[in-house]
Amino acid sequence: MTKGPLSGIRVVDLTRILAGPFSTQLLGDLGAEVIKVETPGQGDPIRGQGGMRDGFSYYFAGFNRNKQSITLNLRTDQGMAALRRLIATADVLVENYRPTVLEDMGLGFEALKKIKSDIIVCSISGYGKTGPYRDRPSFDFIAQAMSGFMSSTGFPDREPLRAGLPISDLVAGLYGALAISSALVRRERTGKPEQIDVALVDSILSFASYFGAAYFATGEQMGRCGNDHPVVAPYGLFHASDGAVAIAPSNDQIYKRLIDALDLNEAMDSPDFATNEMRMKNRDRVNALINERISQRPRAEWVERLNAAGVPCGLVMTYPEAFEDPQIRAREMVLKVEHPGHGPVEMIGFPMKLTEAQCELRLPAPELGADTSDVLASLGYSADEISELRNMKVV
Repeated sequence: MTKGPLSGIRVVDLTRILAGPFSTQLLGDLGAEVIKVETPGQGDPIRGQGGMRDGFSYYFAGFNRNKQSITLNLRTDQGMAALRRLIATADVLVENYRPTVLEDMGLGFEALKKIKSDIIVCSISGYGKTGPYRDRPSFDFIAQAMSGFMSSTGFPDREPLRAGLPISDLVAGLYGALAISSALVRRERTGKPEQIDVALVDSILSFASYFGAAYFATGEQMGRCGNDHPVVAPYGLFHASDGAVAIAPSNDQIYKRLIDALDLNEAMDSPDFATNEMRMKNRDRVNALINERISQRPRAEWVERLNAAGVPCGLVMTYPEAFEDPQIRAREMVLKVEHPGHGPVEMIGFPMKLTEAQCELRLPAPELGADTSDVLASLGYSADEISELRNMKVV
């Protein structure tokens, strides 16, 4: 029996690619039973994408653990009938079709409530269910562009940049899992269903932070500043004798610690650097002073010295370096999961550390349709009926 806080919650997962599967994986990590419904013979497209080894997608494995997979041809009456029977047993339905698709399938919110009166439905899409862009297709890159996010990323003399990671997908997945968990708490209190509408563009726009605040306060766009900070100086990458280090003195107190540790009295005594406002005006000069001192010694020495002085400082690591770092390993942020037929598969661990009801790895990512017969049998289908569905290419 799982110890997860969502143990006993059944989730029907109609999602694919990333935002939806990430959201349902989080629910699975927290103990929910997640049943992923896929198209026969095809399945989630990322089964064939990303980091591949011997035809097996580590990308898929990393976002679909703690799930079961069934295949249903939802273009057939029999497939839809099986889906409805499955939904009748579920607590949560998650989907990331375009906004009108679920309604077109006869599974709008009102219809779903007739199947399961207290169902929680979470829909994740590019622009959401309302607004003039609701029917537009969207992926992470478009969401980063349309939300203003790209306008904040990169250097001022170059074109806007997307984040290297699919940030809007991941944030939307997080918001979906958070909203579902909240709706489950509310349902426990009231017995009422809930309809959740999460958009990639909304999700990443909500991270606008000081860029949003600057616009609301001044009506103007805050400029891109590369690895410098938009409202704090000095702050960013500095170059030691053997490579870059990240240093983040986010206020006057930490700035003083930095200057003391570097023995740079000039940067403390000069009125041009006395306040953050003055340092922002003279950022190139204060950065140059710090860079000149940092360049005299290797990265490891500065990381040790500055952290000991209470100044946030770290190496700029690659993913291979980060995954082997002793802090990451101590936090169990790399898991090795046995996948039948594929051997041990490494993947990212659980970022949520719960003491009394912890996340748990119960199931590896499933092979396409691996659980179809078991799930259908649990819904009351006989062996003969399941065999007939297979013959009809419904499953």
